[in-house]
Amino acid sequence: MPTIVPLSVVQPREPKPEWLKVRAPGSPSYLRLKELMRGLNLHTVCEEARCPNIGECWNHGTATFMILGDVCTRACSYCAVAHGRPGAVDTAEPERVAHAIQTLDLNHVVITSVDRDDLADGGASIFAETIRHTRARVNDCRIEVLIPDFHGNHAALRTVLDARPDVLNHNTETVQRLYRMARSGGRYLRTLELLGRSRRWAPDIPTKTGLMVGLGEDTDELVATFKDLRHVGCEILTIGQYLRPSTDHAPMARYYHPGEFRELKRIALDLGFVHVESGPLVRSSYHAHETADAYAVATSSG
Repeated sequence: MPTIVPLSVVQPREPKPEWLKVRAPGSPSYLRLKELMRGLNLHTVCEEARCPNIGECWNHGTATFMILGDVCTRACSYCAVAHGRPGAVDTAEPERVAHAIQTLDLNHVVITSVDRDDLADGGASIFAETIRHTRARVNDCRIEVLIPDFHGNHAALRTVLDARPDVLNHNTETVQRLYRMARSGGRYLRTLELLGRSRRWAPDIPTKTGLMVGLGEDTDELVATFKDLRHVGCEILTIGQYLRPSTDHAPMARYYHPGEFRELKRIALDLGFVHVESGPLVRSSYHAHETADAYAVATSSG
């Protein structure tokens, strides 16, 4: 008799709750921005990280520019950006980014990058050049940079701060216990040091960071992380739901309910953060313009 091999039971994927469902992109503004990015050979983290808000943000003409290529030297288990050996640095990229910002007539932009551990300064000089070129073309544009940790290179951080961004953002991503699992090459204490050093060196530039929830952390760990961030002077916090890009990425422990995000926001504000964005679809640069406006109002009235 033939051997019968039982088929493995494949568990269906847990459906996303209603509060995580978004419309597929396709508005005229979205298509215009996409065409411009392709024409200038530019990348956005919106596309590379498969952000669920791409339709909403691009419809409003807002995008997060990703400089230094689209291949990361690290392989963080939560991230959808490709990793491997990056290509050569494109020294003309800062001018193209500035041209795109001018063409789109933006008054708040976010500039981020892949990790470039292959470069001596981690790409800090390209961040600085992008800021300078943008200032030259659009002097009243508010510039937020979402930087990597530069492997703890203090001179690289100084290079970025000397170019005078309006907001210095570096994501914490998760609680200390989960760093080894989630952040390839990252260090929790290095993140805190970067944020604290930025506040000491440039106290007039607000620091911002983002956290994902749903990787297996508990509330006590999140609160401890909030306290660590406040201890180093971080003032702006974003909290959003981790969504697993594929089965090759870190598993998601659970979905947080919108009510839980509201409670996390309350806790963070009680600990002294000036502004907190907390919700299932919140990402580090989601509503960045509104966040910066709210921060400015809060600090001017406080």
